Amino acid sequence: MELRAPEPFTFEKGERAVLLLHGFTGNTADVRMLGRFLEEKGYSSHAPLYKGHGNVPPEEFIKTGPNDWWSSVQEGYQLLKTKGYEKIAVAGISLGGVFSLKLAMEVPVVGVVPMCAPMGFKEKDTLEKMVRNYAAQYKQLEGKAEPEITREVNHLQSKEMNAVHGLMELAGEVADQLHKIKVPAYIIQGRHDEIIDMKSPEMIYERIQSEKKELNWYEQSGHVITLDQERNLVEQDIFQFLEQLDWENDEPFIPLQETDSPQIWW
Repeated sequence: MELRAPEPFTFEKGERAVLLLHGFTGNTADVRMLGRFLEEKGYSSHAPLYKGHGNVPPEEFIKTGPNDWWSSVQEGYQLLKTKGYEKIAVAGISLGGVFSLKLAMEVPVVGVVPMCAPMGFKEKDTLEKMVRNYAAQYKQLEGKAEPEITREVNHLQSKEMNAVHGLMELAGEVADQLHKIKVPAYIIQGRHDEIIDMKSPEMIYERIQSEKKELNWYEQSGHVITLDQERNLVEQDIFQFLEQLDWENDEPFIPLQETDSPQIWW
């Protein structure tokens, strides 16, 4: 059967814009309802689709890596700039949360919302399992039989996976540079997250240098918190955070120099 690929989306409503970033093996559906909610509240948003993500064959997905995905994030940020949005906040789920932090280090944003952002993973093979699940689901939608799916997924996992190894390196690199972040931050974490090392949200909170920062745990939610049962509460809390940001004043963006010492916490 033909699989319809998810697409980037742009909802234009108000002068304030939010870049929305999806997760690893996910797509823009991860953040689409959040985008619609923010649209109702008068915010514009854009969600890029990372290269190799969406309904693409897993054999193609594993050929991509963080550099490809980061380029998609940068293009999304630039699209909002090109459309005339001078002030941009960024919110991301999972891998998107990692990218939201990386973006806050490198370009001007008025605030950052990392959601269930992994600085490490609960198990060593967590990412391999995610790729395997994605591959199996894709091949099921293609209508293949279980023996064929099992054979193809096993063959897939025998290959070198840039996606897996690159993401582990990316998480470590971002964790080491969290001290560069000074913008307001609202850190969101589901209590029942089975993907990330649960020290991650506290690491982010402790290491970033933001004067305004908050870590909020959602007791009934798992990893993809934007689609979980506390979704409406998450949306409302993000809106309240965005409302408190300084969208008016033009302060120069001065990234920390590499000579600045990071705060070592974990």
